Order: sequence, then C-alpha cells, then structure tokens
Amino acid sequence: MHMIWLQFIVCVLIILVAGSRVAKYGDILAEKTKLGGLWFGVIVIALVTSLPELITGISAVTFVGQPDLTVGNLLGANGFNMLNLAFLDIASRTPILAAVSPTHRLTGRFGLSMVAMIAASIFLDQRVFTFSLGWIGWYTPAILIFYIYAVRKIFLAERNLPASAVVIKHEDKSLKRMLAYFAVAAVFIVGAGMWLATIGDQITEVTGWGRSFVGSLFLALTTTLPEIVVSFAALRIGALDLAVANMVGSNLFNMIIVGIDDIVFIKGPILSAVSENQLIIAFTVILIMALFIMGAKVKPRRFYRLSWFNIGTIVLFVAGFYFSFMAG
Repeated sequence: MHMIWLQFIVCVLIILVAGSRVAKYGDILAEKTKLGGLWFGVIVIALVTSLPELITGISAVTFVGQPDLTVGNLLGANGFNMLNLAFLDIASRTPILAAVSPTHRLTGRFGLSMVAMIAASIFLDQRVFTFSLGWIGWYTPAILIFYIYAVRKIFLAERNLPASAVVIKHEDKSLKRMLAYFAVAAVFIVGAGMWLATIGDQITEVTGWGRSFVGSLFLALTTTLPEIVVSFAALRIGALDLAVANMVGSNLFNMIIVGIDDIVFIKGPILSAVSENQLIIAFTVILIMALFIMGAKVKPRRFYRLSWFNIGTIVLFVAGFYFSFMAG
C-alpha cells in the first residue's frame, strides 16, 4: 500500500517538473513557429496533456470492458479542466478572461457543441433509438469531422489577429533546440501521465473505492493532472493564452477520445452502453462552458480575485458532481 502511494508521489513530481518545461518550451515554440499561444495550446499542448485520457479510455473499453468508466472519466476530466480555469483566474494577478485572446470564445463554443453532441447522443441512444454505422455510433464520424472543422476555424481566427497583438520575447532562441527540448519534456509528461493513470486505478482498487463515484472522481483528477500542471506553469511565466488554451483545447480533444473509444469498442456504439447518469456531468460541463463563453465576452471584474465567473464555475462543479453522486 505504501509503495503505491510512493509511486504516486514520484509520478506527480515528474509531472510537475516536465509540465513546467512543456509550458516554457511550448510558449517559445508558439512564438517561433508563429502559430500563436492559443492555437499551439489548443492543438499541440492539449494533445500532449490529454494522451493519458486516451490510453486510459482505450484500456477501459478493450481490456476491462467498462465503457461507462471511460466516458465518465472524459466528461469528468472536462469538468475538472473548467474548474481549474476558475482556479487559474483566482491565482492570476490580472483577470484571466480580460487578458487573453478573444478567440477563446470560439474554442469554448466548439467545445460546448461537442459535449452537447455527446449528451444528445447518450439521451437518444438510451431513450429513443440507436443509429449506428456498423458497430460505431453516428456521432463518431460527426465528432471527427467537427473537430477538424473547429481546428481550422480556430487557426484562421488566431492568424487574423492584429500584428500588434503579437509580442516577440524569444528571438534569440533556436527553433530546433526548442523543438528537441519540448519533445523530451512531452515524452516525460506523457509517460508519467500514463503511469499515473495506472497507479490511480491501483489506488482505487486497494482503497476499496473500486468503480465507485469516488474512484471515478479520483481517476478523472489524476488523468487531468498534466493539464493542471502545464496551465499553472504557463500562468507563472505569463503565457496566459497557452494556459487557457490548454484547458479548453483538452476539452475538445477529450471528445475526440470518445469517438476513438467507440471505434475500439466492438460490442456496439459506446454511448448506448453507458449510464444515463453521465448526462448529469455532461449538462454540468455545458453550463460551465456557457459561463466561460459569457465571461470571455463580458470580461467580468474581480473583487479580491473573485468574480461571478470563477465563483459560478466552482458552485456548478460542486453541485453537478454532488447530484451525480446522489444519482449513482
């Protein structure tokens, strides 16, 4: 028992170190490649930090045969990402939503749409009918196509920002060297993230949490730890767009993982095999993302670092997971 917790601590330490490096070199590469912190965070950083969810999901549906576990983990991870945005806003000296690119609203709308698509699919599969293409649900190709469309629109929106919005900070850095450093840090954080997901699963079994609500909540937290570390490291170095884009971009990529899991789950459409209780978390995430979109537009003022955005997000998160626990 003690050895498992020791492994957990070592793994967390690796993620803390590697995550700070991913944020640092990611910020430099966003500038050197001229992709911008928002697009680089939404695509590259979000992919790196979301790989543990991908591996955990594939393992859950292929080896364990628990589609409910993987879908719950992904929706729960989205909830944690939005909760972490609220904590980022509280930790930041300046209001996060007032300081970042307006393009984040577009990313938020795409993320909300994808979660809503998943929620609607769960409801239809459970209450109306299951429309499948072979063994996969209709939503899988729709999600993949929509993701590609979203990425393109986000890239175009970021590219059309005024030139004055781009600040050169790392002109003396070598692109090839930064790519190499970023790749090494990414390998460490992906490897540690996958290891952490495995350790988290072992902890839930040893402690008796098993497949309970507490176990699922703990797994969602452990698989989102790379996102948390990278975003707070980005906040510390002033890369606010990268920090926010990582969280919101991970929400986009997590919904892609639902489609990938559906493909490897050969028993039928994956959302027809999950509990309706998943709708509670999905609806909670939709409400919080709607709050984020509103906040990105209105840019709420803070009082002692508190605003209706970060307070509302925390309240919705706690309420949503409480009702999910009660329903379970």
